[in-house]
Amino acid sequence: MALTDADVQKQIKHMMAFIEQEAKEKVEEINSKAEEEFNIEKGRLVQTHRVKIMEFFEKKEKQIEQHKRIQTSHLMNQGRLKVLKARDDMITDLLNEARKRLSELAKDPETYSKLLDGLILQGLYQLLEPKVTIRCRQQDVEIVQASVRKNIPIYQEAVKSSISVGIDRDLFLPPDICGGIEMCNENGKIKVSNTLESRLELLAEQMMPEIRVSLFGANPNRKFLD
Repeated sequence: MALTDADVQKQIKHMMAFIEQEAKEKVEEINSKAEEEFNIEKGRLVQTHRVKIMEFFEKKEKQIEQHKRIQTSHLMNQGRLKVLKARDDMITDLLNEARKRLSELAKDPETYSKLLDGLILQGLYQLLEPKVTIRCRQQDVEIVQASVRKNIPIYQEAVKSSISVGIDRDLFLPPDICGGIEMCNENGKIKVSNTLESRLELLAEQMMPEIRVSLFGANPNRKFLD
């Protein structure tokens, strides 16, 4: 039985509807898959950038922390240096004050004479030489000469040996020092410095740990005193 035109048109419409439906489902499937892949890629990119951002800020945070530690250490070191300088200045002022007092002490003939007795006798015992030359300030020649005359018998009695002591009248100690004497053996190779300045420096060096403790207190980080 032959198909009528109406039947043909109907079948064509049916086929077209089927093809259209197939195409629509295919498009939906493609769109769905594309959207799924897009979301997956988007999530991957977001995660990647999130990790990069976190790494960036973590790195920046470490850099800031390191910079802060360096700055803090620098400031602490500056503070320590200022404290050390202030302490050194205080000790310098203390020693300068001690020098001024020594200078005043040398202006008292009786006190200075007794001091020279001790310095000269100590120097003789240190040298233990048969011939000694003493150097002093030009203004001290007479008082030194008197002290030498007084102390030679004491020395000779103690060591049971004679000694010749002279005063160098060609080369004097500087007039602006506080006082005291220098002495040497006959050939000048062995010398004893007993100026008031040298005695003060020696005493300051020996007592510096005690001076620091007295001025600034004990250092908790130091187990032994130098």
